[in-house]
Amino acid sequence: MCVRAVFWILILFCCFAADELQAELHAAAAKVDITPTSPQWLMGYAARRSTGVHDRIFHRVVLLDDGKTQLYLVSSDLCLFSPSVYDELAAELEAKFRIPRLQFWWTVTHTHSAPEVGPPGIYDVLLKGRSDHAWDQEYFSMVKSSLLAVIGEVRNKRTPARISVGAGFSRANINRRARDLDGTVRLGLNPDGPADRQIGVIRIERPDGSLIALVANYAVHATALGGRFLEVSGDVPGTVAAHVESVLGAPMLFVNGAAGDLAPIYTVQNDVDSARLSEFRVLLGERILQASRSLPPGQDSLLWLGETWIETPRKAGLSWPPELSRYSSETPGPSPRVRIPVRFLRIQDAVIWAAPLELFCEIAMRVRQESRFRFTFFFGYTNGWLGYLPTAEAFREGGYEPRTAVVTERAERDLIEGVLAYLDGMGRR
Repeated sequence: MCVRAVFWILILFCCFAADELQAELHAAAAKVDITPTSPQWLMGYAARRSTGVHDRIFHRVVLLDDGKTQLYLVSSDLCLFSPSVYDELAAELEAKFRIPRLQFWWTVTHTHSAPEVGPPGIYDVLLKGRSDHAWDQEYFSMVKSSLLAVIGEVRNKRTPARISVGAGFSRANINRRARDLDGTVRLGLNPDGPADRQIGVIRIERPDGSLIALVANYAVHATALGGRFLEVSGDVPGTVAAHVESVLGAPMLFVNGAAGDLAPIYTVQNDVDSARLSEFRVLLGERILQASRSLPPGQDSLLWLGETWIETPRKAGLSWPPELSRYSSETPGPSPRVRIPVRFLRIQDAVIWAAPLELFCEIAMRVRQESRFRFTFFFGYTNGWLGYLPTAEAFREGGYEPRTAVVTERAERDLIEGVLAYLDGMGRR
């Protein structure tokens, strides 16, 4: 074999080897305190101001990097924020760190005892009277700067990592669409209604098995504490995350699921004792720990990210915030349409889909049942909030959630068909 041929073979081998080395999974995790130091307007019930702090609230972030694709997953102890808030942060991250927006996922635990963040967006359209006050720009600035800082931190502490994915089970939630004899549906407790009790668990560990972070995905409204409780709190997700972290010694990201029609089994109470917050450490926290312990050893993993936009009719007569024009399509027809961004992440034999929605659990369970993947998790309240997306049946029954949605009964079909079509394409890759 000639010298030139040997030379090129060596070059190709070195390039291939370098690519393989670069493809090794790395990860990092961190959390930062975002507890306010002054009274704040709390979000999730009628407008009210905080009078103190019961437990501290945080950003928690995980970075996954397979050498080609990165994902920054953030879970914040907040109720919700407008997609315009996500857009602003995504633009700043791209400018400062060159992180493409597809690689930045920002979700919230949906605690109703956390401060407002940024302008209300769709929230003000759907729930008039709750946002008739100036939003706190100083607190919003702190939330943003804290998030930028913690993302900068994880970028500098990446370490070789492995991932293990699995599922657990908890009865910490209950359907909240209570029915009366006359067919009236109200917010309450409905033990006969559907409930998604799967816990999705993603364990991120070092090659020696020591834990970097845990991600726990469970569907439950963070409303154990009611509107008369005026202290800042992470509610159920915050209590559960603190317990798991105290046992494992590493951050746990609580990522809420399709919680649109699911309440905690103790709900809307006036004080911590009545809400039985400590019991959720057993009802959900211990179940997460049990699921984590049952996972097989982690494996090196490649990441795959994707996104699609799903359009569905918008209710007639609704105003639309101008800063959210990219989430609306004024197409010809009887009504304008809502444009819903849906993100996808594939890890091993698991797929995660995420959207800025307060989704009914039946829809996420339907997608999971028809998915080609062994594990299918839904991350709700991700990258903003475009309101409830109930089932078509719920629209016919009535009640709070369909009444305060921007979409119509067509939305269930449009979302399921769009997501399953995308998953089907992913499954064939």
